[in-house]
Amino acid sequence: MHTWPVQDAKARFSEFLDACLHEGPQMVTRRGTEAAVLIPVEEWRRLQSAARPSLKQLLLSDAARADFEVPARGKATRRKVEPML
Repeated sequence: MHTWPVQDAKARFSEFLDACLHEGPQMVTRRGTEAAVLIPVEEWRRLQSAARPSLKQLLLSDAARADFEVPARGKATRRKVEPML
């Protein structure tokens, strides 16, 4: 994977994009630290389809809903509290 400093990626974006499309993912660094990766859209879609659903997606989906019994109100028992001496 080729590494591009952010200033080079910005200044030569067309070349940066072509390298991504022809050579594969391209790493972008900021002050010598890896910051981002540019990948072809086909690879992005493959990664998205292979990813597990997020918690938000699970909670909002119909599959996340389950039937469970909720006890009727007023049927719960309480502990007896012993008076303090």
